[in-house]
Order: sequence, then C-alpha cells, then structure tokens
Amino acid sequence: MTRYSLEDEPSNLDEMPLMMSEEGFENDESDYQTLPRARVNQRQRGLGWFLLGGWKVLCGSCCDCLAHVCRRKKELKARTVWLGCPEKCEEKYPKNAIKNQKYNIFTFVPGVLYQQFKFFLNLYFLVVACSQFVPSLKIGYLYTYWAPLGFVLAVTMAREAVDEVRRCQRDKEMNSQLYSKLTVRGKIQVKSSDIQVGDLIIVDKNQRIPADMIFLRTSEKNGACFIRTDQLDGETDWKLKVAVGCTQRLPAVGDLFSISAYVYAQKPQLDIHSFEGNFTREDSDPQIHESLSIENTLWASTVVASGTVIGVVIYTGKETRSVLNTSYAKNKVGLLDLELNRLTKALFVAQVVLSVVMVALQGFVGPWFRNLFRFIVLFSYIIPISLRVNLDMGKSAYGWMIMKDENIPGTVVRTSTIPEELGRLVYLLTDKTGTLTQNEMIFKRLHLGTVSYGTDTMDEIQSHIVQSYAQVTSQPSSSSTSGSTPSRKTQTSGPKVRKSVSSRIHEAVKAIALCHNVTPVYESHAGVNGETESAEADQDFSDDNRTYQASSPDEVALVRWTESVGLTLVNRDLTSLQLKTPSGQILSFYILQIFPFTSESKRMGIIVREESTGDITFYMKGADVAMASIVQYNDWLEEECGNMAREGLRTLVVAKKSLSEEQYQDFENRYNQAKLSIHDRALKVAAVVESLEREMELLCLTGVEDQLQADVRPTLELLRNAGIKIWMLTGDKLETATCIAKSSHLVSRNQDIHVFKPVSNRGEAHLELNAFRRKHDCALVISGDSLEVCLRYYEHEFVELACQCPAVVCCRCSPTQKAQIVTLLQQHTANRTCAIGDGGNDVSMIQAAHCGIGIEGKEGKQASLAADFSITQFKHIGRLLMVHGRNSYKRSAALGQFVMHRGMIISTMQAVFSSIFFFASVPLYQGFLMVGYATIYTMFPVFSLVLDQDVKPEMALLYPELYKDLTKGRSLSFKTFLIWVLISVYQGGILMYGALVLFESEFVHVVAISFTALILTELLMVALTIRTWHWLMVVAEFFSLGCYLASLAFLNEYFDLSFITTWPFLWKVSAITLVSCLPLYIIKYLKRKFSPPSYSKLSS
Repeated sequence: MTRYSLEDEPSNLDEMPLMMSEEGFENDESDYQTLPRARVNQRQRGLGWFLLGGWKVLCGSCCDCLAHVCRRKKELKARTVWLGCPEKCEEKYPKNAIKNQKYNIFTFVPGVLYQQFKFFLNLYFLVVACSQFVPSLKIGYLYTYWAPLGFVLAVTMAREAVDEVRRCQRDKEMNSQLYSKLTVRGKIQVKSSDIQVGDLIIVDKNQRIPADMIFLRTSEKNGACFIRTDQLDGETDWKLKVAVGCTQRLPAVGDLFSISAYVYAQKPQLDIHSFEGNFTREDSDPQIHESLSIENTLWASTVVASGTVIGVVIYTGKETRSVLNTSYAKNKVGLLDLELNRLTKALFVAQVVLSVVMVALQGFVGPWFRNLFRFIVLFSYIIPISLRVNLDMGKSAYGWMIMKDENIPGTVVRTSTIPEELGRLVYLLTDKTGTLTQNEMIFKRLHLGTVSYGTDTMDEIQSHIVQSYAQVTSQPSSSSTSGSTPSRKTQTSGPKVRKSVSSRIHEAVKAIALCHNVTPVYESHAGVNGETESAEADQDFSDDNRTYQASSPDEVALVRWTESVGLTLVNRDLTSLQLKTPSGQILSFYILQIFPFTSESKRMGIIVREESTGDITFYMKGADVAMASIVQYNDWLEEECGNMAREGLRTLVVAKKSLSEEQYQDFENRYNQAKLSIHDRALKVAAVVESLEREMELLCLTGVEDQLQADVRPTLELLRNAGIKIWMLTGDKLETATCIAKSSHLVSRNQDIHVFKPVSNRGEAHLELNAFRRKHDCALVISGDSLEVCLRYYEHEFVELACQCPAVVCCRCSPTQKAQIVTLLQQHTANRTCAIGDGGNDVSMIQAAHCGIGIEGKEGKQASLAADFSITQFKHIGRLLMVHGRNSYKRSAALGQFVMHRGMIISTMQAVFSSIFFFASVPLYQGFLMVGYATIYTMFPVFSLVLDQDVKPEMALLYPELYKDLTKGRSLSFKTFLIWVLISVYQGGILMYGALVLFESEFVHVVAISFTALILTELLMVALTIRTWHWLMVVAEFFSLGCYLASLAFLNEYFDLSFITTWPFLWKVSAITLVSCLPLYIIKYLKRKFSPPSYSKLSS
C-alpha cells in the first residue's frame, strides 16, 4: 500500500533526502520477492556453507551488531540556541573534535588481527600452525610454521601503527587550534575541540571556521563579509555572507551580552546549500524576529576571506555540514589480492582432495582421521605462507619505486597495499576545478561584431579609452549630451547611424566595468584598530594594495581587464560605484537596482545613474543562450559564440538600454509591488524584470579562459587511448563544465554533446532517458538534481546508458553525490574505479573509489591526505598508470604465481614420495631443508621478479593501447594458474621419479639428488620467467647458488658429504634438472616465435 501512496505524492519524493529515497524504494519493491528466497537460503546453510565463507558472514554480522549497539545513532533534532549561553541548551551536543582515526588503544590489536584473518590465506596458516601443538599431528619443528606467520603479523601491525599515529597527529593539530571566545568577562582563548553550541566565537581573517555558526557581526562597514568555501564544495570563488541585522546594528561588541536573544535552527542535515532558521530578540518591545537563510550561515571548514566575524555556534562535531558530508575511510583491498585469495581456496580444495586420496589408497585403516590431518599438514606447502610475505614486500618495493621516480616528482604513496590497482582501472572520475584547470581566469577576447581584439591587440583598446576620456574631460557638457541622447534616438528611429569604433569600445568597456558584483578591497598596512585604518585607506585608492572580491572568478577577470585598459573600479558599497579614468578623474554612479545571477536566468543586470549627467542605464550580461532573444537583431553573435566556445573560452554577452526617468519610475513601482506579493513572488518579479529586457543594444561579446593545468589534453588523450572512460564530476555550473570538457578534449572535437534537460519527477525522467537512448556515441552532460531524480527511479537504466558514453560530465554535484556515483559504477559494472581530486569536497569520492588519487592543489591538502596516492600535477597520472600500474600488476602476478609454483612442486614430490613408500605420512625433507628452501635458497631470485618489466616505460607511454590488455586480467587467471599447476606437477614428478630411478642403495642419496635438482630447477625457472634482465637478478641467482653450495658442508645430518663430491652425483643431478627444464625452454621459445604477445611485437 505504501508503495502506491508514495508514488501518488511526487512532492514527498522530491523532498526526500538522497539516501532515504534509495533505500525506501529498494525495500518497498523487494519485500515481495525476498520472502521465498530467504527460506531457500536458510535451507542451504549447512557445514559446506560455513566452511566456504559462512564463518566470515557470521563473524561480520556479529561485529556489525556489536558496533551498532555501541554506536547507536542519536536522533538529530531542531534546536533553540541562546546567544552566549551554552548552559541553557536542553540537550547534550557532540564534542567539536575532528576524528579521522580508524582504531583506538583497545580496538587496535583486535581490529588489525580481524583485518588480517579475514583473508582465507592467513586464517589457514593460523590453523595449520596451531595444529602443531597437538603431539600426534606434529610434523617437523614449530618454528617452521610460527616464524613466518609472526613475521607477517609484525610487519602489518607496524605499518598500521605508523599510519594511525600520523592520523592522530593530524587530528590533534586541527583540534588544538586556538580561537577567541566572547564571554561576559571579555575575550578568552579556547581550543577548537572545546567549542560548544551557544558559544560566541570570533574568527579573524584567513582563519578556519571551527564549527557551524550563525553570522552575527563583522568589522566590515557594510555588514557583510566574504568566505572561501573551497574545502566544503570545491568552488574557489568567494561567497558573500550577511550578518544578522539586529546584532550588526548594536553599538559595541559587548552589547551582545546585554540583549536577550536566541536562534532557532533546523535539525542538522546534509545539504550545504540551504538553511532555515529564525533569530528572535525578546527584550525589545515589540519582539524583533528575523528570518535566517543560507546567507547568514558560516559553515565549519570554510575560511574567512575579509574582515573579522563573530558568530554563535549552532552545530558542532559530527553534526556540522562538513562532517555529515564526509564518508569514513574503508580498508581497501586490491583486485589482485582477491584473485589470489580465490586461487588459494582452489589450492586448499586440491590439498584436501589429495589427502583424502592418500588415505583412501591406504584403505582407511587404523586412525585414518588422524592420518588425513597429518597429510593435510604435510601438503600444507601447497599454499605457501611466503606468498603474503613476498607480495607485501613487493608492494612496498613498488611504492618505493613510485616515490623515487624522477619523472613524477613529489608523488607520495599513502596506501601501500594497492599499487596493482593502478594497472586495472576502467573508470577515472575527476574533479574539474583545480584538477583539470588551474582556476585562474584570464581575459582573452573582446568582440564588437565588426572587429575582434585578442591578447596581442589590447593596447589598441587602451589608446581608444585614453583618447575618449581625454575628449570627455575637455568638453564635459557636449559629451554628456552627445554620449547619451543619440543612443536613445537610435532605439526609436528607423535608420541607424553607425558609431565609430572608438565610441563603441568606450561603451563596451564602461559596461564591463559597471555590470558586475565585484568589490574592491584595500589591505590596511598597519595599526591595531582595523576599521578606521581601512576607512582611511579607502580614500587613497592606491593601486598597489587593491584586491577584488567577488563570488565568481570570471567577474574578477573582467574587472581586472578593464583596470588594465584604463578604467578602474576603485570603490563600491551597497548603493554606489566609483570608477577612475586614465587621467585620474573619478566617475560616480548610483546603483538603483541589481538583478543577481541565478542558474535559471543565466544572466545578471544592474541599473545605474551617472552622478554627473543623471543618465539612467540598464546594463546586462549573461550567457549567449539567455541573451540571444533579449538583444536587438544581429547576424554575428551566434557564430562568434560558437567560435569562442571551440577555443575553450567562457563567453558572456554584454548589452545595455538607456532609460528615461519616467520609464525607470514606472518600472520601480511595478517591481516593488511584485516584491511584496505573497503568491508566486519569484514569477511576478521575473515578469517585471523581463519587461525591461527587450530590444537591448548589443555592445560586445567577451571571452575569458580558465587556464587548464599543464598537459591536460595529451594526458586525457593518453588515458582515452588506454581504454579508460573518463567522467568529470564538478560542483560548477553547466556551461562552465561543458566548456572545460571541450577545451580539455575530454569530449573530442567531432563528438556531439547531449545536455540532459532538467527533470524533477518520474515522468520527465522517463521521457528524457528515452530521448538520450536514441543518441549514439555522444557525451552526456547532466546536472546533480536531474541525476538524483534519475537514480531515484531508473538507477539501473541510467547507469547502463551512461556507461556506453565515451565521456560523462556531471555538474552541480554535492560531495555526497560524487561518492554515490563512484559506488554506483562499482556496483553496476564490477570494474575498477579511480577518483582524482584536489579539494575537501572530493574526499568522499576519493575514499569511495577502489583507488583514490589526490592532487596537492590551491584548495589545500585535504584531498591529498585522504587519498591512496598523492601527486603534484594532473599530467603525472599518465605515467603513474601506464608505467607503474602496469609494472606493479604484472610483477605481482608473476611473483604470486611463482611462489605458488614453488610450493606446488615440493608438494608434488611429497605426494610421489608418499605414494611409493606405502602412503606413509612421513615428510620427505626435514626441518632446516624446508625452511631453507622457502627462504635463503630461493627467496632472492624469486623476489627479484619485482624488478622485471615486459616493456620499457617509453614504450608503455607511446602505446597506451597496451594498457587495455591489463584490464582484462589475463596475467593472473585460472588459465595461467592451471598452466603453472601443470608445470609444477610435471617438474615435481620428474625430479622425484628421476631421483628414485637413479639412486642405487642409500635413501639419503635420494634426498640429496632430488633436493639439489629442485634448487637448480627453481633457479632456472626464475631465469625462464624473467623478461628483462637486471644486474641485481644475476647477483641474486649466483648468490643463492653460492649459499646452497656453501651450506652443503654443514648439512651432514641430511646429506652424505662423501657421495656429494663424486661424479655420479653430478651427472645424475644434471640429467634430472635438464629433463625437468629443457622442454619448458623449448615450449617457451616456440610460443615466442609463433604467437608472441602484443608487447613483444613492439619491443622487437
């Protein structure tokens, strides 16, 4: 029933938060189907289920239950916060401490052990090692089983402990930052972690805001300040925040305690772009009520960019927006480790089958169950413990190589367990701002319809401006009439008079200098009392200490450009603007109205009155889509916009309209009426403004470039050729995102772009998805809101369609949404994903991906600290994946399989030996021979496989197509594994039978001949596996051989020394070794000749 009622109320659905909607729908839909299936599952849960992985499920669910009981979530509630009175709070709120640690003192050892024994491999070794305490099962010495296991655990614990201590230090640093807190007795210093709900906190310029606050007061005269939100939403433009009027008007800071006021705030939630609350002052008559919105909030993790602010804390710790939007780091496990885990399970099954066969051939006589277990322990070398040791040491070696690579300086490996993942990636999800772009805007192009100016011809514009203002000053009266009246005539009269280029440039530059939301700020040089200081500094308008603040970097670029050509914005407050001409004259303008930029209108407007002449002008600038219908007919706008967009420039169309006093008064009356209406206010206001936006005079088209990071285009090209699909997830606007996608060649020149129309309900989503399905091979651009709607109703269909696109751009994404997209791709495609970003808003996405890469950027180090790999520039990712990813994966695959081969060959010999000697569960090689075989005799050559490479780095970068083979996972699969099993069985059989056939009298001789031949075979097999020789490999081979020969002198309890030094021994060993290895060399040679792998074709 609930299902249908939900569907009938689309409004409810739209208000549901992201997480809830998914689960809600899944549960409602699936209740009907799961019941019978659940019963079936319960029937099947027997011993087999428990052995094959049921134990893991049970352990996991027990741990989850415990965790759930310990960490029962408190319900989040709305709250009333009294100013400066934390003691009046009804509830206990969380502590304001940042905590990124995975464990504490008590959970560290159990936690690390659980993470280790979660793997079948380690659990198996633990059981085998424990079995050696039982006398009847004891085979060989205890140290042969416990030493390697202890070593593995010690190394892992040490590594985790170091990581944990580092995290702890970083948290401590953040939590112990000092802030000024206002109390009745004055200012006191408090640590960030001791701040409580209701405290009044003073935050200075360039200081991080420690908790979510309501903005009460600022040192700035206009009662507003700018904050930087890059760590929260990834946007580097500054946001304007407004102080609560009632508290800003108080004469002094101390008066905050003399009033009785409280803030009512809604319950903490995920959305960083909205807030609803009220401010109430009780002790005034009548009571003062002010509504609070997002512009009165200061969220934690943002930074104050101007002035000093005072705020009252409303949310702390876990309830702040930034923490709610951060996901917790999970322990990442590489695909290669999972594949090896699967193979070890297969080996375990083989081992049990082999033991059962042995006992069956004995005829199940006597205590056969004990014999079965003895056989299992005997054959336990099939799964070598040295596998984990070798792989972990290998991973550390790859990490060291990555950090030492001179071609990618500054790269840091923070998670040493997953370097092989870099070689298996299919999806790369990247942030835009600061990752692909430098986030530095530069004015590149001004187009006036008949003439276009680029960076090299800006001096012409400058001379025109100087000239036109020189004329203005010489004859002010005539210019003012000629400047404003003809333009009004042109609108009414039919035939137009062509203006001179000079006057058109003058008009265009003036429009760009006036139509914006930029405020110039002057740094005060010295002095304690900042307010008087800055007030004096405002008067001198000196150029050297002026900086511009705006909520969009594009606008700053435009104003900087007008300054460079001679028209400078020197002052601005809420009602007026001052411009300085090249000759130093100040022009004043009154701001009558401002229509801010919104993502729906895609344009901004301003109505100004010039002080000297009294002329009223309406200026407007916006995206070409929005402005095309507003400006007078022309034949060049659309074409030129297209040209600029292809160059990767962000275009803005600038237009103006002169208004008479009567026209403006009429507009103002209608506008004020519309603003007071209760119903459909937004629509009515928009309609009034649109009545002005008709037949405007087109002045110019501007092009601003957001500079790309170095070598972004070739890097994206390289990744695309390597078969990696790239998705761009950004918090930025749709137009900007599309523009960067084109200029960075994320979308190639000849590809179409399908912009997914905004959808808000199920029906619209359905239609739009169908429209998208008909498009072939085109890139998709979709906004976060539409994406949320699509995922709510048509998750599977949407992901399926999006995965077929060559490129996908998601704009206006929240941090949580970015992480959700990563998780979706992982669930639906089963491919490996990699996320790369540089801001605090990318942390969730980086932690959710199989492999997270952080860039140390302008937006701080948060992303690079949370990532598995940290790089300094985007272009380094090419080498990181193509070269290091490839090598790590190929080497680990070879190393893993070779270590398994080393175990299987000795187990085969043991099986042959036992079957010939009446199925006795007696070990073939005793004590030290076994330990020596796995360590000193073969360890160095086998480990030297981590230096092997199949293609040179230059080759791998030149032919990125080679990377496609890696994603198919052919280097380590059941097929390659079976080939190694066959090799092991063949060699083990030859070595054992050969030794048994060739020995004459003594059993000791069999051990000596077979063991020596075994060591030689292993060394030769390493040589056979290696693809590119390194001097260290040669040293390792000869060193191991030397060690073995030297140790023969001491092993007289195993070998007969008088026999070893005779000729028969030497020829027998040589013959056996030759038979075991020569056929493989021949097969390898023929395979190389007749079906060489793709990379060998290139290297030859």
